[in-house]
Amino acid sequence: MTLTLYPAIDLKDGKCVRLRRGAMDQATVYADNPAAQARAWQDAGFTWLHVVDLNGAFAGHPVNGAAVNAILAAVRIPVQLGGGIRDVAGIEAWLAAGVRRVILGSAAAKSPSLVLEACRAFPNRIAVGIDARDGLVATEGWAETSTLAARDLALRFEDAGVAAIIYTDISRDGMLSGVNIEQTVELARHLTTPVIASGGIGGLADLAALQQAAIGTTVEGVVIGRALYDGRIDPAAALALHSG
Repeated sequence: MTLTLYPAIDLKDGKCVRLRRGAMDQATVYADNPAAQARAWQDAGFTWLHVVDLNGAFAGHPVNGAAVNAILAAVRIPVQLGGGIRDVAGIEAWLAAGVRRVILGSAAAKSPSLVLEACRAFPNRIAVGIDARDGLVATEGWAETSTLAARDLALRFEDAGVAAIIYTDISRDGMLSGVNIEQTVELARHLTTPVIASGGIGGLADLAALQQAAIGTTVEGVVIGRALYDGRIDPAAALALHSG
């Protein structure tokens, strides 16, 4: 099988950053111009972008709108966007602006009815971001941990028409220690909805291991962040693995 590779562009204060385990005070700035970075990933051959408004995730409303609009103007490949989008009006506005897929995270955990309504209004344009700490859903930019199991939340939306579940193990995000393959694959085995793995990819070996483990499951893609920015993963090599 092959996986869709999603380079991550995480936005904080208008800049492209990477966090460690979701801590805003652990941000490393990788690019002052997110639009130029988006173009670079497109030119490298990637077919999707994964964009998150980190400030928005904490604030509960979009904060880095100017940077997102600049990215949308700079690239032709589809963009999925999350962070601070908490109502139908916000979803509709970003889809109209050119976002291909809106990611609902905290909103999905706290207002499942919003996901159902959005999926009805915008078929195949809504993804659910499930960020987990020790298997439990975290919200509000990962600042809060609920008592809800990640699998239970995902199962709520099995028949809703969600385009994808983006599953992030917070403990591994930005740590280059490898995706939590066991939990990701276990989640996917219970779902018909496509699953996108996120958090921890550190090298080509991690990509190869996930690709092998995901055979026969609904895992369809993986988000790659720090390893790309640090040069631990060469885009051409990753895409060659993906196509092979």
